[in-house]
Amino acid sequence: MTTRLITHLRHIDLGVPDFATERAFYTGMWGLTEVATDTGLSFLAAEGSPEQYVVRLRQATDKRIDLIAFGAATPADVDTLAVQLGSAGVRMISEPGTVATPGGGYGFRFFDNEGRAVEISADVALRTHRRIEERESIPVRLSHVVVNSADPEATVAFYERHLGFATSDVLMHPHMGRMMWFLRCNDWHHSFAVTRAPHAALHHASFELRGIDEYMRGSGRLLRAGVEKVWGPGRHKAGNNTFTYFLDPQGNTLEYTTELERLDEDTWHPGLHDFSDPDVSDQWGTANPMDEFVARKSFNDPDKGLFVPPPV
Repeated sequence: MTTRLITHLRHIDLGVPDFATERAFYTGMWGLTEVATDTGLSFLAAEGSPEQYVVRLRQATDKRIDLIAFGAATPADVDTLAVQLGSAGVRMISEPGTVATPGGGYGFRFFDNEGRAVEISADVALRTHRRIEERESIPVRLSHVVVNSADPEATVAFYERHLGFATSDVLMHPHMGRMMWFLRCNDWHHSFAVTRAPHAALHHASFELRGIDEYMRGSGRLLRAGVEKVWGPGRHKAGNNTFTYFLDPQGNTLEYTTELERLDEDTWHPGLHDFSDPDVSDQWGTANPMDEFVARKSFNDPDKGLFVPPPV
C-alpha cells in the first residue's frame, strides 16, 4: 500500500440537467449556503465546515458526477501523488498546478479505474465558518461519498493501492457475497465507500448534522415538505452513524447523518457484517426494511460522465 497522503474529503461536484431546481433544493431545503456562482455554476458550502464548498452544481446535458475532490497536506504531497499515479499508468486529466475554483490551491485531476474524475489539492484557503447552534438543522460538513461500481473489488483495490485508503468494514449477504466496502483516509470510519451495483454512478452523498436532535429535525423538515424518503431514520452498525436518505430533485440520494464513528487506526480490524441481519442495517429498528426499493433507488441512473473530464 502506498503511504497515505490523502488527508480528507473536500467536495462532490455534480452535473445536473435541471440546474435551477437543484440549486433551489440544496440552498433552500437541504441547508447549504451558496458562496459563489457563475453562469450555470453554483458553489455550496456547509456552514460548519472550513472547506470553501462541499457541493458544486453545474448545468449539464447529462446527469453525472463531475468530480470527487480530496485534500492533501502540502503541495509536495500533491506532486508525489501525481508522480505515483502517472508512473502506475493511471489516466491523468491535468498536471499539478493552480486550482481555478474558490479557495484556489495547488492540485491535479485524474480518472479512477471506472472513469470518475478525481481531484487532489493542497493549500486551498480556509473558509470562515462557524459553530452550528443547538436545534439548527443544517449540515456541519460533508461526511462521506459512496459510489456504485460494476467492479467494486477493482475499485476498492484502486483506492487502496494508489491513494492509501484503508478498509474499515465490509457489508455482505449470504446469497450475494460482499456488497459494500467502507474506506477511510483518516480516523473517521469512512470518507468514501464503494457498493456493488449494475453500473457506475453516485450511490449517495452524506452530510453530518450537529447531533441527534438536529438530525431528526432536519429529517422531519424534509418529510413535512414531501421530499421523497428512501430509507430511515435509523442507525447503522458499521460506522455506528445515524441515517435518513432522501432523493434530490434529479434522483440523487442524499443522507443526513451524525455521530459517525472515529477509530483508533492502530488497533482497528475490519469487520464483515451480514446485512440480512436487521440489526446490521438499523440498530434502532426504526427504519423501513433494507429491500429492493431502497437498493433500486440507490442504484441511480448510469453515470454519463465516465472518462469525460468536467469542463470546469
